Amino acid sequence: MIAVILVQVVLPIFILIGIGSVMQYVFKLDLYTLTKINFYYITPAAVFISMYHSEMSPALLGSVALFYTLYVLVLYGAGTLISRQRKFSRGMKAAFTNSLILDNSGNYGLPINNLAFRGDPLASSIQALIMSMQSLLTFTYGVISIQGAKTEGLYKQAVIGFLKMPVPYALVLGLLMHIFSVPLPMFIYQPLQYGEQSMVAIALLTLGAQIIKYPLRLDRIEVYLSVVMRLLFAPAVGFVLILLLGLRGIPAEALLIASGMPVGVNTSILAEEYQNEPDFAAQTILISTILNVITITGLISLARYLA
Repeated sequence: MIAVILVQVVLPIFILIGIGSVMQYVFKLDLYTLTKINFYYITPAAVFISMYHSEMSPALLGSVALFYTLYVLVLYGAGTLISRQRKFSRGMKAAFTNSLILDNSGNYGLPINNLAFRGDPLASSIQALIMSMQSLLTFTYGVISIQGAKTEGLYKQAVIGFLKMPVPYALVLGLLMHIFSVPLPMFIYQPLQYGEQSMVAIALLTLGAQIIKYPLRLDRIEVYLSVVMRLLFAPAVGFVLILLLGLRGIPAEALLIASGMPVGVNTSILAEEYQNEPDFAAQTILISTILNVITITGLISLARYLA
């Protein structure tokens, strides 16, 4: 089973990431444009289509929201405890905690979900919901944790940042149109579907181009601690919560896999924007993404037993 998952799900993901890295090295791609295409068209289109065809009941939606809330709170608590024990500075504490709770559920998690579940509507809807909640967390707690609540205009920045994100609008609109069975004209549906179908390739090529710009350094113990927590502790928390909430089948499988994503690229974007431990953030992204080829294979294998 592990060999099949590695060849059919994980290997295609990392081949695309590798192609993106090579293309960035050779052609010096315009990452700003690639990111904008992903952020403002492809990802919202994929989220809208997922929610429009969603098979989630209100009860399941509530369970996913509860799972994610508890999951983030446990990781935040663990990050705070470790930061105190190691006497991190305030800035390092924020960077370390962000590396635990801000994962790559978008341009990595969505393609993994798509390949692992072969485009199953229910699994896609769950991952889209997780990604939307992750986006909300990034532009609220993610910003506030770095700048500190005393910074003038901080809350306004967080609100404005969130309101500019297209993904939550796509999620709510797709869900409402699904609930009320609103027909979508083909001339609107088709461009959205084209965007959704291109998501796996474009998102992973972009990720590959992004991570190659980070120089690899192997001399920071905090980086390894973060990676271990992100790739091993976080999915362990997810597994326990799934059992406690009594989830089974595709929802349980999708949530377990979602809990094992590598550190999100947004952690580096925030760190660079506010000049708060940018080197640490870059290293956690690069190393956790590389090592995830091993951990995500194991998680997908384990998830099969939750069916």
